[in-house]
Amino acid sequence: MSEKGRRDFLKSAAVATSGAAMIAAPAIAKSRKSPNDRIRIGLVGMGGRMKAHIDALVEMEDENVEIVAVCDCDEKKLNTTTKRYAGLKDKKLTLYSDMRKMFDDPSIDAISNALGDRWHSLSTIWACQAGKDMYVEKPGTHNLFEGRQMVAAARKYNRMVQHGTQNRSSPNIMEGMAKLKEGVIGDVYMARGLDYKIRGNLGRVNPSPIPEGLDWSQWLGPKPMREYSQFWHRRWYWNLELSSGSFANQAVHELDILRWGLGLKDHPTRVTCLGGKFVHEDDRTAPTHLSTTYQFGEEGPLVTYEHRSWYTNSEAGFRDKYPFVQPDFPVGTIFFGSEGYMIFPDYSSYYTFLGRKREPGPSKFDENHPMENKPHFQNWVAAIRARDHKLLRADIEEGHKSTALCLLARTSYQVGRPLQIDPKTEMIIGDDEANNLLNKPDYRKPFVVPDQV
Repeated sequence: MSEKGRRDFLKSAAVATSGAAMIAAPAIAKSRKSPNDRIRIGLVGMGGRMKAHIDALVEMEDENVEIVAVCDCDEKKLNTTTKRYAGLKDKKLTLYSDMRKMFDDPSIDAISNALGDRWHSLSTIWACQAGKDMYVEKPGTHNLFEGRQMVAAARKYNRMVQHGTQNRSSPNIMEGMAKLKEGVIGDVYMARGLDYKIRGNLGRVNPSPIPEGLDWSQWLGPKPMREYSQFWHRRWYWNLELSSGSFANQAVHELDILRWGLGLKDHPTRVTCLGGKFVHEDDRTAPTHLSTTYQFGEEGPLVTYEHRSWYTNSEAGFRDKYPFVQPDFPVGTIFFGSEGYMIFPDYSSYYTFLGRKREPGPSKFDENHPMENKPHFQNWVAAIRARDHKLLRADIEEGHKSTALCLLARTSYQVGRPLQIDPKTEMIIGDDEANNLLNKPDYRKPFVVPDQV
């Protein structure tokens, strides 16, 4: 970028990222105004997932909610925001290239965060310290330490931090959960989650020059510096150095539903995960296939989770009776009870089958399989107005506990053995290597998740 172009960009963004600004956390802000006032929201991380955030928030404009600012460390993304997201067309937005400058803006009340999970903890802590409420995408964190720090920051600064497991706000899923807890399938003794999606060869790491306008250091954030490659930049979700890949991408949704349905408040006591790269010869470091088993105490329940990323049969197909169900049941959960079983095959449906003949029981479905983002954002805004985190359906503490199941599976796979966990301390019993993977991250300065929030 030319010097003139850079000056013009920084002028339009109203911020310049400097070394000093990169080190300092946002200043702590005072409590927000009246609960009835307009809630002004800033967006951070203008990638593909942000579209769902924007669509939901734009639909809430008549509820006194307004998007006023956007932030991304990629100038190209930042300058094309209103063109790439239809919901932002014709909006007057303040542009930021450094999220801390956005957090420092006293006119912004809350942040909607669609960054990668390597950034979730630190960005949330900064936002809480600056007096901002936060909607943070799933999976909540990249290690258990980060989850604990997010919860601590939310409580210390009385911030409403909603985790992006939006099934918690889906009306049909909520109805199914109520039926499950009423005993429609009897006593639940086991539950299973699954994720079957066809994902092709992801390619190789081929270092290349950093694209013009991309702050590569800020993009990596807490993770070690590395040469730029489109593989790291575009395929980061399937590399365990930057994310938890197949252990958390879809898994956190299904494992969250399993925790919810089973009423699980604590971590499991035993976890074992096996898997590997069985299909493609590429440079991803996450497995293409994995199978995890969780045990919660000596009396259960038993919980399993399986990920397959290539051709497979459906797990619980019943398309002949319910034509709107996705034909391959690619994601979902199954609860097994003494009187039958219940399945949740998508983000907006549930079905029950009772007795030996599997007679259809209560069900509710939506043929369009909506992602149900808007109700989750509405719940977040309601908690913001009430200043009560107990109103959140996916408070960050629940997000931390559901993400922990993903991280424990990842760690068992990485060390190649079962783990025995102390649920109260979140520590692996007698396994320093596993504990270090889970709880002793090596951050790159100045992007350090603090010991004291």
